[in-house]
Amino acid sequence: MLLAAAVFAVPVFKRLGLGTVLGYLAAGLLLGPSGVGLISDPQSVLHAAELGVVMFLFIIGLEMEPNRLWSLRRQIFGLGVIQVAVCGALLTGIGILIGFAPAVAFVFGMGFVLTSTAIVMQILGEANQLSTDSGQKIVSVLLFEDLAIVPLLAVIAILAPSTGEVSMVTRLTGIGLALGAVAVIIFLGQRIMNPLFSLLANAKIREVMTAAALLVVLGAALLMQVVGLSMAMGAFLAGVLLSTSTFRNQLEADVEPFRGILLGLFFLAVGMSLDLSVVAVNWQIIALSVIVYMLVKALAIYLIARLLRSSHVEALKRAVLMSQGGEFAFVLYTTAASSGLIDGPTNAIFTATVIVSMVLTPFALIGLRYAIPKPVQSLDGVEVAEDLSERILLIGFGRFGQIASQSLLGQGHSISIIDNDVEMIEAAATFGFKVYYGDGTRLDILRAAGAPNADLVLICTDNKEATSRIAELMRSEFPLVKVMARSFDRVHAMELRRIGVEYELREVFESAITFGAQAIRELGASEDEIRDVVAGVRSRDRQRFEAQLLGAADAELGLLLSNAVEQAREGGVEPQTVRPAVPDRAAPTQSA
Repeated sequence: MLLAAAVFAVPVFKRLGLGTVLGYLAAGLLLGPSGVGLISDPQSVLHAAELGVVMFLFIIGLEMEPNRLWSLRRQIFGLGVIQVAVCGALLTGIGILIGFAPAVAFVFGMGFVLTSTAIVMQILGEANQLSTDSGQKIVSVLLFEDLAIVPLLAVIAILAPSTGEVSMVTRLTGIGLALGAVAVIIFLGQRIMNPLFSLLANAKIREVMTAAALLVVLGAALLMQVVGLSMAMGAFLAGVLLSTSTFRNQLEADVEPFRGILLGLFFLAVGMSLDLSVVAVNWQIIALSVIVYMLVKALAIYLIARLLRSSHVEALKRAVLMSQGGEFAFVLYTTAASSGLIDGPTNAIFTATVIVSMVLTPFALIGLRYAIPKPVQSLDGVEVAEDLSERILLIGFGRFGQIASQSLLGQGHSISIIDNDVEMIEAAATFGFKVYYGDGTRLDILRAAGAPNADLVLICTDNKEATSRIAELMRSEFPLVKVMARSFDRVHAMELRRIGVEYELREVFESAITFGAQAIRELGASEDEIRDVVAGVRSRDRQRFEAQLLGAADAELGLLLSNAVEQAREGGVEPQTVRPAVPDRAAPTQSA
């Protein structure tokens, strides 16, 4: 039922632009006690699904070598400490103002401070922002929050109603066990893991390697849990220690499928855990808490980011992304309830508040897209195309345009070059090129760049829609000017020919011809044979292209050499009955 709900709900929400996390949460809510009730005990699912967060942190650890982690120490223990301390103090104060006792307000506020690692990591991963500077700052704070769960649990034990004094020896023993567990993981990671995986790799039994990878993740998580630390932190530490291992990629490949399924299961379980009856009875306090806590936390994160010299957009994104509570709040609230610091109904209210904030986060991010203005390129230090008069105009100065310009410059021709990428223009200037800013898809820019009086226009843009648009403008407005264009694939080449360009070249055609020629050279072909073979390839390709332009589909058959001919002979089939392996009309060959 869980898998079926995910398979149907997640793609729909993704297609609607609402994100995968909200899809999982909605599917879980539908299946849980507050929905159709197909699953009556969401907590049992949640406990198992927490392994998804554990494996996610292990994979993050694999991507973060010790040197890289050490370089983030200031962000982890600087930015992390500041954000947790400031937000914790503010939210505790808000809880007291709402009417909770100071100790209860502290538990409520500090639980809400612990951002959802699962949601934030998932969103950053989908946006490919984990490795960016802003992403690394968020990851650093999340790592510190995972560490903060340990002292917070200790504080709850101190604040709990007294059931007998805990001796200093017991406390020191707990600290010693925690440090010992970390030391054990470090020792195993540095001394034991590589020899163990080498031994297993030599056995060449794939399922045993997978079992060993899971053993490392779950073993580290269990060890940390036993001594009172975070399971996710144990898995992360194991991942960091194995990040320099020769088996790193193998470990990631083995754990990834389990991580994906279990993390999705975690979001489903969170959705199921939302008790709408509790929300209905206590909707005023929950609504007030969600709104105030999210706003205050977001505002504090924004101000901290700005004070530490982050840009407005980066600070705003971080504030919205980290404004919700997280899965570690459930651990904190459950511990507080079991110790007698809060009662059952209060625990339910706190848990519902955190879950609602997690559900609202994807919607807040959608609203953020409209709140943040689209970035505008600064043209400082860049000249705009205006009144250019060279006889040759080159549009698009990427890799293709740069190489194409060399033959013209080598023969002494003067060229006007325009591009709409400021970074590219600035980089070209460092190599002595004069490139003007201009969008060739606009008629006024083409006029300003000298297209009406040019002898030749070279369209070297890497976007096929833009290339076609420029070609259409040139043919309709300046029909006497010769136009050459870079085409994306075979279909695009035919489109450009029909528009009327004098010459087009598929961007990978010549390099592929040279590559194939070198391949048969390596196999012992003589230069004469190579020249004949390449001439044959060019001739057949030209004939096929002309046939396709004329719509003569049957005329092109037999011109494309195919390995299916040889396979047909082996199967006793006459070669002439074999069609080309992949017809040009099929999508896979459009790049040919």
